[in-house]
Formats: sequence, structure tokens, C-alpha cells
Amino acid sequence: MVINYQGEIAALVAAVLWAFASVVYGRVGAHIPPLHLNLIKGIIAIVLLLITIVATGKLSLVIAPVPLCLLLLSGVIGIGLGDTAFLAGINSLGARRLLLLETLAPPMTAVFALIFLHERLNASAWCGVLLTILGVAWVISERTEKEVNSSLPLRGVIFGLLAAVANASGAVLSRAALVNTNINPLWAALIRLSAATLFLLPLIVWQQDKSKTSILSYSKQGRVVAATCFAAFCGTYLGIWLQQTAIKLAPVGIASTLLQTSPIFILPLALWTGEKVSIRAVIGVIIAIAGIALLFYLK
Repeated sequence: MVINYQGEIAALVAAVLWAFASVVYGRVGAHIPPLHLNLIKGIIAIVLLLITIVATGKLSLVIAPVPLCLLLLSGVIGIGLGDTAFLAGINSLGARRLLLLETLAPPMTAVFALIFLHERLNASAWCGVLLTILGVAWVISERTEKEVNSSLPLRGVIFGLLAAVANASGAVLSRAALVNTNINPLWAALIRLSAATLFLLPLIVWQQDKSKTSILSYSKQGRVVAATCFAAFCGTYLGIWLQQTAIKLAPVGIASTLLQTSPIFILPLALWTGEKVSIRAVIGVIIAIAGIALLFYLK
């Protein structure tokens, strides 16, 4: 019997890409407000997805009304609300502490999937999920000297929790749409992003009327535009495409867990840029990898 790991591998590759994108978004967020940044990255990814769909010849889309509505709702909640809350949370908490709150998403996803999809994980799979989350949390809960002397802003905590709930809800809705359909993950990603963009547009217009800041004004900042395009390519275009592939091919609780392993892939970036990595962080990575290995072994 040939064991297929496509869903799990897609989730891990997406996590690697999101690690790069999170670092970039953390810096770009100092120049572009969360709503605007979410819309910009969504539009860039939509254009890239349309080009890919045309280039691969997968132009036909056959999908029943119920799965279509589920994907649209998943896009509004998971990307429209979730990503905006995530980007706002980075500005308040920083990437490290926000990602700690995001580790709540996988168990929420597994519980939601159990309640609404009747998708059960056995005791061993739960051990793998919890071990992976423990490893990730151990890595990112280490506090720097600056963080020790500062309290958690309530605004950032609220945004982090909202992002985790939206992430879990969006994943379960997407799984419900994809599990019994033959829709290509490219189209699923495009539908979700389009729904999120349509949801964000009136909010952007309303915000521009109040702040008098045009979204086109950021085009004059060359480095910011280049960084946003790079992050949108890695984290939104490829990331959401791979996310939909993972959710379609793997149990959503396991897919969500692997998708949240981005923090352990940030460590090589830290080493590359000359930052010191503690023994605690290394131990956390080993624990997380053990959990990931357990999830693959259980397949």
C-alpha cells in the first residue's frame, strides 16, 4: 500500500513560506495599515492565481452552490477577518508573541471539525498535535529582555485571539467545501481570496473617507512595494494554494497543526542574520519535529 503524504507535505511547505512572509509583513506593517495591506496582498495573489489557472489550462470550474458558499464564507472569515486581525496583532504584539496565540488555532480546528464535520482524530493523533503545538509554543514563548519588561497589550491579545478563531473557522469551512468535491485547490484559493477582497473593499473605502489616505499612495515607496509583492507571492499566492491542497488531502486538524509550524522555520532565518538561538529554542524545535514525525508515522 502506497501512503500518500501530499496534504502533510503541502502544509509544511506552506508553513515555511509563511515564516518568510511573516517576517516581511512584520516590517511592512510599520508603513501600511492592516486593512490596506490585506487588500494589497490579496489583489496581488488573485492576479497570480488567475495567471496560473490560465497557464495550467484548468479553466473549467464546476462546483455546487453549497460548497461555493462555504468557500466564500471561509474566505471572508479566514482571510478577510483573520488575516486583518493577524496583521493588526503583529503591529501590537510583534511576530513572536502573536504566533504564540496562533498556536491555539490547531486544537480549535480539531474541535470544530469534530463538532461540525464529525472528523475524529484518534488518541495517538491528538498526541502528535499536542506535541507539535507544545514545541512551537516552547520556541516562541521565550521572552527577550525587552519583552520581560513589557506587558501584553490588551488590543494585541484580542486581535491574536480573533485571528486564531477566524483561522480555525475558515479552515473547517474550507474542509467542508473541499472534502466531497473535485474542485482544484487553485480555484478554491481564488474563490476564498476573491470573497475576502470583496469583503475588504467597502471597509477600505469607508476608512479612506475618514483618513483621506489613498491606497495608491504606497506605490511611491519602492522598497515597501517590493517587499509586499514578495510576501504576497510567498505567503498569500503560494501559501493559500498549498493550504487548500493540505486541507483537501489531509484531516483538517492535522493540516492546521502542520500549517502552524512557521515559528520553527524562522529559527534558520535568525541564525542566518546573526541572531543567537538559545538551547531552549533548539529543544522546542526538536519537540515540534517529534510531533510532526508522529503525525506522519500515524498515516
